[in-house]
Amino acid sequence: MLSNVHSKKRLQLFLGLIIGIVFGFFLQKGGVTKYDIILGQLLLTDFTVLKIMLSAVITGMIGIHLLKYLGLVQLHIKPGSIGTSLIGGIIFGIGFATLGYCPGTLSGAIGQGSLDALYGGLVGILIGTGVFAAIYPRIEKTLLQIGSFGELTIPDVLRVNPWMVVAMVSIVLIALLFVVEKLGL
Repeated sequence: MLSNVHSKKRLQLFLGLIIGIVFGFFLQKGGVTKYDIILGQLLLTDFTVLKIMLSAVITGMIGIHLLKYLGLVQLHIKPGSIGTSLIGGIIFGIGFATLGYCPGTLSGAIGQGSLDALYGGLVGILIGTGVFAAIYPRIEKTLLQIGSFGELTIPDVLRVNPWMVVAMVSIVLIALLFVVEKLGL
């Protein structure tokens, strides 16, 4: 079924655009494209972003594993390392701390007409991407390979069925959502 989509690059791009627009719409409706909401999350006074992200993680995790179980998709695990996580975290953190948007909320904020997101965020992403692309050949085989762990997943490390991890993580995240809601955060 989905192999037809996989073989058509233009269709993939079109579907990606449509799904991205829908995703941005839901981010905007959830309120997480507003600077004050994101700042509230960073100051631990408004947990709207956490609630939306945890809900998205649960939904995505169950959805992807269900599609895989039904044979509709294949997972293509990318190799990871401590180096890539640190460099990515630093770049993400600098951008997030500077402007208060992550790439997803930035796109939604641009879509709702926020000029700070358009001029500061989009320009920042383009500059950051350009700088990273320029230094990538120099750090690819060194810094980014520090602590390489290959294509491991959590179920691989624990040597359990992936559904056990999906169930346990879902239970923990749902419990966390209930606690956050109960505390009125």
